Amino acid sequence: MARPPRNRPHFHLEGGGEAEPYTSPRIVITGLPPARVRAQHAEKLGRAIGSAVQQARQRLGTRDQAVAEGEKGFYLEFEIPAAERDAVEGLENKPAEIELVAVRPAADNQEMVSATVFVPERSAEFFAKKVETYRDKNSKSGKPRNEALVARIEDVRLGAVRSLFTDDMALFPAAGRQAWWEVWVRDGRLETLRHVAQRLNVALKEHAISFPERDVILALANEEAMASLIDNSDAVAELRIAKDTPTLFLEMRPIEQADWAGDLTDRVEAPDAVAPAVCLLDSGATRAHPLIEPGLDAADQHAYDNGWGVGDSAHWSGHGTSMSGVALYGDLEAALSQGGQVELRHRLETVKILPPAGQNDPELYGAITEVGIGKAEAQAPRRRRVFCLAVTSEVGLGRGRPSSWSAAIDQLCYGGGDRRRLMVLAAGNLRGDIAAEDYPDRNDLEEIESPAQAWNPLVVGAYTDKIGIFHPDFDGWQPVAPAGELSPASRTSGIWDRQWPIRPDVVFEGGNFAHDGANPASAIDDLQLLTTHYRPQMRLFETFGDTSAAAALGSHLCAGVLVARPELWPETVRALAVHSAEWTPAMRAQIEGAAQAQKAAMLRRYGWGVPDIGRAVMSATDDATLMVEDALLPFRKDGSTIKTRSMNLHRLPWPRDELLALGEQDVELRLTLSYFVEPNPGERGWTRRHRYSSHSLRFAVKRSLESLQQFRQRINKAAEAEEEGQAGAAVGGDNWVLGTIRDKGSIHSDIWRGSAAELAERDAIGVFPISGWWKEKPALQRWDRSARYALIVSVRAPGANVDIYTAIATKIEVPIPAA
Repeated sequence: MARPPRNRPHFHLEGGGEAEPYTSPRIVITGLPPARVRAQHAEKLGRAIGSAVQQARQRLGTRDQAVAEGEKGFYLEFEIPAAERDAVEGLENKPAEIELVAVRPAADNQEMVSATVFVPERSAEFFAKKVETYRDKNSKSGKPRNEALVARIEDVRLGAVRSLFTDDMALFPAAGRQAWWEVWVRDGRLETLRHVAQRLNVALKEHAISFPERDVILALANEEAMASLIDNSDAVAELRIAKDTPTLFLEMRPIEQADWAGDLTDRVEAPDAVAPAVCLLDSGATRAHPLIEPGLDAADQHAYDNGWGVGDSAHWSGHGTSMSGVALYGDLEAALSQGGQVELRHRLETVKILPPAGQNDPELYGAITEVGIGKAEAQAPRRRRVFCLAVTSEVGLGRGRPSSWSAAIDQLCYGGGDRRRLMVLAAGNLRGDIAAEDYPDRNDLEEIESPAQAWNPLVVGAYTDKIGIFHPDFDGWQPVAPAGELSPASRTSGIWDRQWPIRPDVVFEGGNFAHDGANPASAIDDLQLLTTHYRPQMRLFETFGDTSAAAALGSHLCAGVLVARPELWPETVRALAVHSAEWTPAMRAQIEGAAQAQKAAMLRRYGWGVPDIGRAVMSATDDATLMVEDALLPFRKDGSTIKTRSMNLHRLPWPRDELLALGEQDVELRLTLSYFVEPNPGERGWTRRHRYSSHSLRFAVKRSLESLQQFRQRINKAAEAEEEGQAGAAVGGDNWVLGTIRDKGSIHSDIWRGSAAELAERDAIGVFPISGWWKEKPALQRWDRSARYALIVSVRAPGANVDIYTAIATKIEVPIPAA
């Protein structure tokens, strides 16, 4: 984002007076003949360059060949007088492929500039030879050769992380402290950086900004990890600290905020009239906000009680308008900061379900939600939409037991037929003061709020990557949550009884809190999201966070999937959100390799991780995704008894030859199964014969040495075991990351890891039913209903030199049938 120019630094004199800005005088060395000065200078530089190159070769000798990628090389840092800074251009040499990558004031010495170059190993002697030529040879005019460059070099050293850091050194991370870095990548080397970062377990943001000679991507690392990234690649040109925060916008005067908002408004392309919508069930919205009006028609604003009006309310601090900004734009900071057109590809709808004063009776929220949804659908009956609900209640919580509100949500999603609905719910936030020392234990002990115990919606918790504190008022404060961890206010299902669904399903950015070590933590502006303020005549921007912001981001992603694939079922969109999710490195450290009980606890904290819209709607050449939308009849009548039917068998069009050619290359197979259940919420103790869900489904994958007949027999045994209350171990284990702990609720996702050759033989998936009240209550006449489901399958071979996507695509001419 563009910044106003900083004031030029001043230099303070000992007496407290202030000097004029520095201007470098001409330096004249007296007392020595010019030839002697030249020789001494060359000798000094020769020693410095020789020492730096020797250290570089030692470092290159210890480079991890299993990690490293790109041309072997190193960085040299040169010091040149500021008055001679034009000389830095002479450090670059295209024939030797020496590239000037970073120039900045030398640390604590404004009279010097520091210039850093990347030197390929094959050009290691380049500068030593330059100095030798300067020392020993003259040009035809009698002056030393290379004098324009060498005479201006004051010192040389081996480059390090700080050599590439071009921000104010006051922002350089303290020892051992992680930070988000802007990594400015040398031309054409972004994929090299991604590969090395993955091998070093350095988290990168998915998206990069591209310029003519540089790509910029964000990386999470401390100084040591960043040094490893630099040493094992030839990709890094420059480093800065990622420091755009809402504070920059919030501290603007109203007229400046209006200028920024006006600039974005001029660049916004309004959504098409038939575009999908995010329907917010909240406190209303201020449509007059210039950033909301392009995406929200007056006809699409409703209220449960018409007497309430449809505008937002001070009683709820403009919550609905805050939700609107995030649901419509996603990252509003990015939209404001980056030039170019901003295409709004989905619309907004708002339904005011919170009164302008006071509270609704929690017991009525099921009916209020149903009426609100009905009003939006009556206005635009054919519109595809995502319903988003961030209103939660702590009344009547019972370790995951359904409430009347959550059951109403499940019924609305299930729809009783073909009218299925896609809903995104917030997991709920901790209430009262948050103490840093209680994190994350308190989050694991305070359960997700109603109605997020529902089975059918996508339930969203909050995580955070926001750890940068830059405002001087909070100097010395620390973030509560490390980057990639649970947001400090997000609730979990850690204390739920184990038969209830895994919640949250996924997590999105919800901001962070900071603390001073003595007082309760605060949600300071630097660590929050930016959104729209409900009183634009006073100010246009507001901070926002917690699971409300996360749910708005979740609905934004789901709407993006609907825009790309409007024909998809709600079950499929939910499946893609979960399937595209990945655990951050911080989450993976807690989950992978842990015992099953620890995995289950962490899954109930993070769900399946952080979704990504790119992964949800696209396949790369090493990441092919298949989607199946199908149905089965789970039960059949045999006389007076209801029995379970057989499974659906899906054959997978794996590129057998390509996978066998990869041999022992590591690959990943990920499966996600999503379906909606019909709820039966009557409280009967939730014993085996009185189930909440109408039915359950499971998936299993054929093993490499297993025939189809053996596969069917294994599934039948697993289904029988689960009918008897045992875990279906026959479909878990076998190199699955989660195994049977995935089989809660109505969405199941897991990852299998193994060799490509073994995957070539894993060419069938079985989807099979498990009992529910449709079977166990024959008098209700539901046993003959069809159960539809979405199955998402992807295979990944990161780093393999094979085009798996194309190989699979050529085999798929029709949708994959069920056998």
